[in-house]
Amino acid sequence: MSMFPTRNRLFDELLDNLGGYYIKPLHGEALPQSIKVDIEEINDTYHIQAELPGVKKEDIHVDIDGAVVSIKAEIMQKNATGEDSRRLRSERYYGSVSRRFELPTDIDLEQAQAEYSDGVLHLVLPKRKPAENSRKLTIK
Repeated sequence: MSMFPTRNRLFDELLDNLGGYYIKPLHGEALPQSIKVDIEEINDTYHIQAELPGVKKEDIHVDIDGAVVSIKAEIMQKNATGEDSRRLRSERYYGSVSRRFELPTDIDLEQAQAEYSDGVLHLVLPKRKPAENSRKLTIK
């Protein structure tokens, strides 16, 4: 959690209209506050789509602990200017962003799948079947 206050969209639009070219930082804009996700339950499986535009798949980390899913991504911007050039403006953001949420049931880690294409992370997370450890006791 950041100690810095977050800007709201209305304030950003006002600055854009008043000459945002001179006010915005030289290298990058603010990161999104969190990763946008769609979660759908189909039969015994959760299907999750997370928006991660501009991220390499090597920079995405998905951790699952029981029913808790954590998605973390690092977005890096490299300064690739030559000797005779200088960067006047860059509107790409950089840094790290994460999202954590809890699903209603635990996930079967052995059957879980992840795929990343076109800036969207697709997770297929099957529900873990309840353990067969319970039984009814006969009272004597």
